[in-house]
This record gives sequence, structure tokens and C-alpha cells, in this order.
Amino acid sequence: MKEKLQDAIRRRPLLGDGAMGTQLMLAGLEPGNCGEAWNLTHPALVLAIQRRYAEAGSDCILTNTFGGSRIMLNRHSHAGEVVEINQAAVAIAREAFAGRPGYAIGDIGPFGGLMEPYGDFTEAQVREAFEEQAGALVDAGADAILIETQTSLEELTLGIQAAKQAGAPCIIGSMAFDVTLDGSTFRTMMGIDPERAAECMQEQGADIVALNCGTGMDMERARQAVVRYKRVTDLPVMAQPNAGHPKLVEMKVIYDETAQQMVRGVVPLLEAGVNILGACCGSSPEHIRAFRSAMDEFSRSKGLWGSGARNENQTV
Repeated sequence: MKEKLQDAIRRRPLLGDGAMGTQLMLAGLEPGNCGEAWNLTHPALVLAIQRRYAEAGSDCILTNTFGGSRIMLNRHSHAGEVVEINQAAVAIAREAFAGRPGYAIGDIGPFGGLMEPYGDFTEAQVREAFEEQAGALVDAGADAILIETQTSLEELTLGIQAAKQAGAPCIIGSMAFDVTLDGSTFRTMMGIDPERAAECMQEQGADIVALNCGTGMDMERARQAVVRYKRVTDLPVMAQPNAGHPKLVEMKVIYDETAQQMVRGVVPLLEAGVNILGACCGSSPEHIRAFRSAMDEFSRSKGLWGSGARNENQTV
């Protein structure tokens, strides 16, 4: 029987994957179109992206379902395909490992709006959307559910509760922090600091606390967030920082940190105690391959097991 993700990462750090949206656009997805629908219409292209991450050394791959809730899919006239899109995504992520050990993490992003009284969506609508998506991902065999890029505790809580109701074997809550204008600290768009976020995730029953994306959240800021999480919780920590800062080049958004630059932050993050390390906006299989080498060297130096992606005799 496969070891649960939350148990495996207490023995050694695992490597996540990188950005999906930018890779889909490189594969031909038009900006503003529904990348999640590609799980049904262009599965081979989605598989090719995720297989490149697996071949680069990822132990964990996120499903292509960031915008896979009914509320998000409705904006692209795909609300009637919620279950099919999410379940196809789990199958594709699993296939990307090509029979090697690995974890398929069901990805649930923000519902893309504001709840009452600040917006038009009721709590019941958001809860129902998350429950439907989480149920589809768990039924398809996802090893974990990730509620990611969250900025409010209310939406985060609804996502975690939906994953619990679906019977997710592992639940990850992930916040998106922004560095303040004076550079002194970081908090979410809704004013939530890392300590309060971690406390909320633990209170709600998450198995792993995480951070991803966010303005200015590079490798060093991610390390600081990991340290701040660990001040208030003993839960494992996952980090997916951006590949530097976005810049507009020839009408295209380009992130400015190369794999060689970004990898310098890997060991400091591992020393801070990160349990799953991946990357977010602007990253690529090249970044993940560099992470793999640095993580393997770190593991060898600490006497830990090597990569699950490269050690065929290891079960993860």
C-alpha cells in the first residue's frame, strides 16, 4: 500500500512541479481561454507538460484543475463538465509518472470572486462548488487535495472543509502572500499574515500548510514564510515560490529568474525545514530539474533517501 504523502514527507523532502498556465500557453492555449478544458480536448498536450516535470524529477504533480470549480468553469461554458474535467486531470497526472512512484495532487484554486457581503457569491454557492470539485478529484484517486492561492481565511476554510467531506487522504492549504510596499513583511491581499494562516489551517484540519505565488514571493521570501509557519505549527510545510518577478517583454509576461538563479534558494529552504518544494508562476521543467539536483545533493549530505523519481527501489 502506498505511503500517505504526509507520512512520506516527514522522512525526506519531496520535489513538486512548476507552473502549468505558462506551459499551456507555450503549447498553444490562447490567453483567457480555459486550460482545464484541455484535459478533455487536448489530453496529450497536458500529459506532455506534466511528463516533462516527472522526467525532470518531480515527486508530486498537481492536476491541471486550478480553475476547475463549477463557478470558474461556468465562465467558459464548461460548468456541465466539472466531474469529467477533474477526473481526467487526475488520470493524466498519474500517467505522467509513467509507472514510477509519485503523488498526484488534486489542485483547487480560488473560485475567482468575492463572497457576500463584498461580492455576489453566497457562502453556500462556494461551498457547493468546492465540494463538487473535491469529490471528483478524490473519486478519481488523487493522493491529496491542495487548496491553493488563497487570500482569505473564509475561502480557505471552505476549501479545507470540502476536501475533508470528500474524504481526501491528505489536505494541503496554501496561501498567496504579497510583499508590502516598504518590503518589511508580507501578508495576503486580505491582510492575513503567515502565522494566522498557519494557525487557521491547523485548526481546520489540514495535514500540510503551504504557500505559493504572490507578489514578490521569491525563494528568500518563501524561506521566511516557512520559518514563520514553523513558529506556530509542527505540521509539514510546502512552498511553491515564483520564478522571480514578472516583467512585460514584447507584450508577454516574463518572469526574470532563471533556473540557475532560482536554485540558489533551494538549500536555504531545505535547511529551514520545507517538506515539499516546487515552484509557481514563470517556472518550467528546467527549474525543476535544477531543484532536483540540488535536493539530491542535500539529501546525500544529510544521509536521507534519494529521489523517488530516480530510485526505482524506493516506494513513495
